[in-house]
Amino acid sequence: MAEPAANACAPIGAPLPAGQAVFGTDGIRGRVGTAINPALALQLGYWCGRVLKAEGPLLIGTDSRSSGPMLVAALTAGLAAAGRQVWQLGLCPTPAVPGMIRRHGAAGGLMVSASHNPPHDNGIKVFGASGAKLGRSDQQAIEAGLRGEAGPIDLAADGAATDRSDLLAAYADSLVASVEGARLDGVKVVLDLCWGSATACGEKVFRELGADLTVLHGQPDGCRINQGCGSTHLEPLRQAVLQQEAAMGFAFDGDADRVLAVDGRGRIVDGDQILYLWGTALRQAGALPDNRIVATVMSNLGFERAWTESGGLLERTAVGDQYVHAAMQALGAGLGGEQSGHILSAEHGMSGDGLLTALQVATKVHGRGQDLAEWLDGSWTSYPQKLVNITVQDRRKRTQWQECEPLWQAVQQAETAMAGHGRVLVRPSGTEPLLRVMVEAAEQQQVDHWAGLLAEEARRGLACT
Repeated sequence: MAEPAANACAPIGAPLPAGQAVFGTDGIRGRVGTAINPALALQLGYWCGRVLKAEGPLLIGTDSRSSGPMLVAALTAGLAAAGRQVWQLGLCPTPAVPGMIRRHGAAGGLMVSASHNPPHDNGIKVFGASGAKLGRSDQQAIEAGLRGEAGPIDLAADGAATDRSDLLAAYADSLVASVEGARLDGVKVVLDLCWGSATACGEKVFRELGADLTVLHGQPDGCRINQGCGSTHLEPLRQAVLQQEAAMGFAFDGDADRVLAVDGRGRIVDGDQILYLWGTALRQAGALPDNRIVATVMSNLGFERAWTESGGLLERTAVGDQYVHAAMQALGAGLGGEQSGHILSAEHGMSGDGLLTALQVATKVHGRGQDLAEWLDGSWTSYPQKLVNITVQDRRKRTQWQECEPLWQAVQQAETAMAGHGRVLVRPSGTEPLLRVMVEAAEQQQVDHWAGLLAEEARRGLACT
């Protein structure tokens, strides 16, 4: 890394208040103009340049949001002020960033995206030299700098930025190579590219494998990203699959690090079912260490019981791909992920990649001589599950919801009533001002009853101002 210029000591934006943290469960995310703004991005770029000490360039990618270029420019300025070389990747899926870090021996990278959030939000994810998201110690070092607690600002004069959007071609090639020669010739597939990062190369890689494609929301559009489409709004994909009589369809989120599928009958195939499908294929090939899959507390009980009854091991973590990643590393697991469709494969770099996952699902099902509906018929049955989101603006109330005695008592009552045949999960969102209440049971009537009662207690006790 370049030495700072002599006698250069100047402010680079106002510091954050003492004690304030900026990193959530998946980087930094919030409303543009308030929580996320160019001043914060400038400072963040500078302190990333200081904290990420490995030699080599730092990469920046972005999804299609209208605020992306503004934040990329501010981050680049901050990194350059720290004396770093910056490679700007342009529009790309989030997993392209860690992939290129590893491929080119970069010092780290940043992705400007708010994932599945609406267009008025944006965010910044930070990766280290290994391609993994930053651990808490590095996050705290950056936050200390943002709060003015890490010494003076030493501005360098030799930082620079280079357009390296040409690198995306190698990422697309790696996706095609991941299926090891498998083909999709003539298979009818629908892709919902969500107006976002998947538009960079999603259509290209599926066509290269011979798929008969229908593409929805296939151009980058920062004003419409995630709006009534993509992995959080599956109805357009479902309708298109049925109308086209397609074998399957895939919907991505805004930065294409996760995917959900729809089978030829319009049924949703979520991350749990994808893990079961991919895990079964790996186990049959003798390529799944200890027959172990890592999932989260949100994964369906039906999935857990089906996998363990077939001789597999299922480990659960807290919600968040960084927890799945850490558990996979600690256990030597080959596959893990979230119900939301964020799937990590040790063979493919341990980065959640929606496009790679979709290609794996499509080729593995087609290679069995089936369509996705036929595979789903023979897999497992989900327990009814209901998730209710309650807006709770007060962060302390949200994170310490157990202090609400009526809600806590209602949770205990629900768990006693379900007597081991169901479960309750209450947790604060790490990216939005929401308390999430999930109820799962063998009977839909129980799920509806307890989800409604718990949500009402949460609203009454926590959501009021």
